[in-house]
Amino acid sequence: MEVLFKVVLVFLVFLAVSSGITKIMLMQQDVEFFGAYGFTNFLLILYGATQLIGGILIAIPKTRVIGALIVAITFLVSAIVLIMAGNIPVAIVTIIMILLLGLIAKQSQKKRRSVFSEEQSEVDHT
Repeated sequence: MEVLFKVVLVFLVFLAVSSGITKIMLMQQDVEFFGAYGFTNFLLILYGATQLIGGILIAIPKTRVIGALIVAITFLVSAIVLIMAGNIPVAIVTIIMILLLGLIAKQSQKKRRSVFSEEQSEVDHT
């Protein structure tokens, strides 16, 4: 199960970082697609930077939960725009990624709690 967690984690980090970079670079496809829904170049760069930062935070165990939440929010925005554009298949895939981000956040939070409990138990015994 740990291997699957790490594979999903690496995939989501890659997806968030690459999605962010394409928006920061103002790739024509992103500019045209999001521009049709009111995203200016500045907003698209800001949106991409948020995805990039979230992806980096997911890679760091101590910031994984907040990173997953940030990326999930950006992916939710993308899913909404995709639905508005009528691209339901890609919207469904995006929603699945949001669910995976939720699982990553939940598992990471469980791990942090168990580590904290173990540390607390050691302190109590001394």
